[in-house]
Amino acid sequence: MTPSEPAKITDNKYRFDCFTNGQVLPGNVKGRLPAMGWNSWNAFGSGNTEALTKIMADKIIELGLDKLGYQYLVLDDGCYKSEREDGKLANEPVKFPNGFRALSDYVHARGLKFGMYNDIGTNLCAGAAVGTCGFEKTDAKSYIDWGVDFLKIDNCYYLWDNATFSNPENAKYVFAPNLKEIQLKKGEFSILLSADKGILKGRGASIKDGYATGIGTFDGTNTGTTPVGPMSSELVFEIEVPEAGEYELTVNYATARQNGCGEWLQVAAEAASSDNENSTIFFDNLLPATETPETFEASAPIKITLKAGRNKIRLMNHRRQENTLCSYAAMLEGLNEAKPDHGVLLSLCEWGKTQPQNWGYKVGNSWRILNDITFRVGSDGNPGFGSWTDPGTPSVTSQYNKAVIMDEFSGLDKGWNDPDMMMIGMNGMTTQMSQTHFTMWCMMNSPLMLGLDLRRVQKGDELYNIIANRDLIALNQDALGIQAKRIFTTAAMPENLDVADRTPNRAYITDCDRIDILAKPLADGSLALSFFNLSQEKKCGDFAVDAALIKKYLGDKLPESFYDAGVADSSATAGRYTFRNLWTGETGTFENGRFAVSEIEGCGNITLKILPAAQIEG
Repeated sequence: MTPSEPAKITDNKYRFDCFTNGQVLPGNVKGRLPAMGWNSWNAFGSGNTEALTKIMADKIIELGLDKLGYQYLVLDDGCYKSEREDGKLANEPVKFPNGFRALSDYVHARGLKFGMYNDIGTNLCAGAAVGTCGFEKTDAKSYIDWGVDFLKIDNCYYLWDNATFSNPENAKYVFAPNLKEIQLKKGEFSILLSADKGILKGRGASIKDGYATGIGTFDGTNTGTTPVGPMSSELVFEIEVPEAGEYELTVNYATARQNGCGEWLQVAAEAASSDNENSTIFFDNLLPATETPETFEASAPIKITLKAGRNKIRLMNHRRQENTLCSYAAMLEGLNEAKPDHGVLLSLCEWGKTQPQNWGYKVGNSWRILNDITFRVGSDGNPGFGSWTDPGTPSVTSQYNKAVIMDEFSGLDKGWNDPDMMMIGMNGMTTQMSQTHFTMWCMMNSPLMLGLDLRRVQKGDELYNIIANRDLIALNQDALGIQAKRIFTTAAMPENLDVADRTPNRAYITDCDRIDILAKPLADGSLALSFFNLSQEKKCGDFAVDAALIKKYLGDKLPESFYDAGVADSSATAGRYTFRNLWTGETGTFENGRFAVSEIEGCGNITLKILPAAQIEG
């Protein structure tokens, strides 16, 4: 049954206040490196078929890609009937005539893993009315019966947010009402406080004409919103009360169903000295709609319990994130019920809308960070089109510019930032662009999901030599599982950033006329260093970092011996490091603990594996 309202949250593990506690939900296996495989969407859109899928499985084996780590073969949108049959998912009979279990068996027989697609909304993005919303347990059982190993779950037609193809008025669930004042009463005690007497916590909200507005969570679907720092806001009042007990809180509010102003309010309270994880939620629901977003009315009294002395009362709406977590968790819990040791990998595809870098680790192995990398997908005989740059999300650099500053959110104990499936092999992508695209994804520990018709690839050709570069794949699959950190950029720091964010590893930079240098520690004690030219013109200059700067950003992620090697002394190898270029095979040395290149082709990269010379010569 499709639900009529968001889930009632009775367990704090789904609450915003628990997002930072590091605890994952049962059934979400950690310690897995980024997924590698092939997904049908960029290659064939919703036109994929059983026959094409079998050919792709055979090509993975023929090309030896399975030996390199490409193990998941994923059916994306377009594989189901447009409606459920007896409440269950069913295969589209023309494109997938033998059903999903038979196809799963075919894939498994080749030593590969089988993946499928669905959506937390009522419909899939291509329109089929078979989303998992309200059918999570039923669908989970189907996926277990079909032998599914990987689930990509989308976010279209979602009931509790103004997501793609959703009702725009769903914004009522996403934002708190405009808030003008509160009144707190108990017996003869009464206090009236206007919004400007409260404290706006986080980012996004503001005081306008005497009321607080914009209380909610930033939409991260599109470019321009940094993923670093607070993603939501609250209006917090600190109030001294004479005695412990139950108080009545009345809120003067006005509603709308638009970005920045909704109808859903959460009220929490706790002692002023407590951390938020100890807050009690006293109200978590819609308030009655008002005539306009500036027509203020008094709410019905909300009963809250306070302690004698100083308390804080939090007015907020974290439901954008909490609802989405609950929806993905419903599928995970369905899988747990169907088969407790299922091991299914969940790939969250909500496009960064609800800032999944904050909560995605609880339920998934990876989370998309933006809308799609291309909207010009291919079909049988048409490779589709990929772009290097774009002001919106559909380009290599748009995805990279956000993902590159998200290393704090990834790791073996968390999961992986997902800047979408790769566009290698699409029209519009030169060999140079494709090499750098692949390198970026490897350095950032992104899932490596191929999205091209593998019939176009032959062993030893340009496409093969990119996707089969063992040295680059080894960076992505390195046992440390540490995403590279940007430690240098030639770009100026954006003026609108807080001082703490005006650093290469935290600044969200969209101007692509620049060189970036990324550093990635590796399990063998070596360092991967990538020099990226994001512009389409060749760049010449002295692009350099040294051991001291690397230590500043990577600290103990590299052994102390790596940094010590950069210190000059009387030994023959003092300050000397050896390198190998992971694209050309060129080898050489750097002196004085300084690592520099003088020119980089447009859209190009120079990626090196670096070790202290003493470690080699010893």
